[in-house]
This record gives sequence, structure tokens and C-alpha cells, in this order.
Amino acid sequence: MIKLLKVKGISIGEGAPKLIVPTTATQESEVLDSVRQLAAVKEIDVVEFRLDYLDNALDKIAVAKMTRQVAELLPNKVMLVTFRTEAEGGAKAISDAAYGSLYLEILNNGKADLLDVEMFRSEAVVSKVVAQAHQQGVAIVMSSHDFKKTPPKEELIRRLRHQQALGADILKIATMPHDSGDVLSLMNATWEMHSQYAERPLLTMSMKGIGVVSRLSGELTGSALTFGMVGKPSAPGQIDASHLHQVLDVIHQASQPV
Repeated sequence: MIKLLKVKGISIGEGAPKLIVPTTATQESEVLDSVRQLAAVKEIDVVEFRLDYLDNALDKIAVAKMTRQVAELLPNKVMLVTFRTEAEGGAKAISDAAYGSLYLEILNNGKADLLDVEMFRSEAVVSKVVAQAHQQGVAIVMSSHDFKKTPPKEELIRRLRHQQALGADILKIATMPHDSGDVLSLMNATWEMHSQYAERPLLTMSMKGIGVVSRLSGELTGSALTFGMVGKPSAPGQIDASHLHQVLDVIHQASQPV
């Protein structure tokens, strides 16, 4: 049974997939301008503040302060805070110790509704961040990104189940397809996880243009959120948020009982 996650009146895990749009700005003023723009787009449910794009991303004090500034601009949208490491397709490299220290600073002195934690960082760091986040009422998006390939279905399900065991509130996997079969494998793994093992909402996607169907079909496969873009994409295969919302709405309406 999927446990719904409710944040700021938004129910994650039921209905149409909730729409996430990331920031890609590098300077504080640009970030705040971008967030103001995203806050005004009614179709967006979640704004992802991508810390790794920031020029001062490794200055944990400054970054924690900026998360508070961003949060003030998002009273009605969920704020997801993410440092995507270079190892998983992000803009900057960071040691596991510094990664954990940055996140703990944000949890203690910053602001987030959701915090993205990569499952393959140090087990001790992951465990400490998850425990601290839950103590402070912040939900964890546990993530795994493969920018080279799509692992076999069994491995995808194993990772998602492990994320759940680690205490994740949302289970996330993004993979790189080489053909249509890889896209279908990701979608099949999502459905199998959702229907047989998941106790938490899922967030899965197959990247690049060929994987775009996986970003649209979450209501079919059991993926509760999806990424769109306004301006610059943060990952290959993202599509314009307004177009994405229209398709999600069409699928949602068509899926309702007659």
C-alpha cells in the first residue's frame, strides 16, 4: 500500500503525476528571479533548487541562507533541494563528507520541504542525513542516476527497494536508454515496483528524447512525479512544463472511470 506524501496541500502518490521544474541559475540574484518566475506558474507543483549549479555551491553557510530566501518565495509550492553530484550527472564534484556537511547545514540552518539524497553516497552520510531530515520534518527523495545505460529490470527494482529500506519518502531512479527496449524496461520496472513492493511514491524516468514517454506515463506505470523545464533543461529529455502539464491532464482525464 503506497503511503501518500502530503506537503503544502499537495498530495504526492495519487492522481496525475506532480510536476517538478528545476532551477539552473548560477548566481543568487538569477536564482531568486528564476524562482519568482516559477512560483507564478500554476501548473508547477514542485520547484527543485539545484545547488550544484551555483558558483558558490560549496559554501555551505551561504547556500543554507539562500535556501531560506528561496523558501520565502514558494509559500504554495513544494521546495525540493538538490545537490546533484558530478558522479551522477551534476555540475560539480563533491566529497561524501562535504556533501553530508552541506546537507546537515541546510537541515539545521536552512529550509527545504524535500531533500534529494543520492543512495550511492557514503552509507554513514546517507543514514545521518536521512535521520536528521526526518527529525526535522523534511521528506527524503532517495535517488540513483545512470547516465550511461539502463540496468536490468531486476537491478532497478533492487535499487528502489533498497532506497525504501534506507528510509526514503520518495524513491527515484533515472536511466539512460540506448533503444526503445530500455525505455520499456524502466517503465516495466516502475510498474512492478509500484504494484508489488512500493510503500512510498515513485519518481522514475528514462532520459533523452527516446525516453520522453516515461515522463508522460506516470499515471499508468505508477511514477508519482515528473520533471519538466522552463528555459534551460537540467537533464536530457526534459520538455516544456506547460506542454507536459497538458499531456498529463489529458491522460488523467482519460483514465477516470466512465
